[in-house]
Amino acid sequence: MAKAYHYVRFRWWSRLNLEGLAEELAQSYDVKSLELPSYELELTYRKDERDEYLVKSDTLTVFLGPFRAVMSQKKPAPFTPMDVELRNRVIELYPHDRPILLPWNFGSEPRFERIEDKE
Repeated sequence: MAKAYHYVRFRWWSRLNLEGLAEELAQSYDVKSLELPSYELELTYRKDERDEYLVKSDTLTVFLGPFRAVMSQKKPAPFTPMDVELRNRVIELYPHDRPILLPWNFGSEPRFERIEDKE
């Protein structure tokens, strides 16, 4: 395995219920709510959509937002069964590999190994 895994997925139309998902994932993974700084007089697009959660599995870390999920590893390592399960759940919830409908920014998932593949 040459590079650490890094892959971004998107939702286009509907905002994800992050609190419900965090409760569901907390049964199997380490889940933390991220406090992102803001202030009242701030003029920012989608200011109320800054909720984000950090989900950690064995080697996979996922940042979950209402419309985007970022999956990554710090060091290259084969995925454990828990990592594969988390990856599959994220891909199910965030079905698109680009941020908009237009066919730009084609993103392909990087190759990854599983522990079972190495045995």
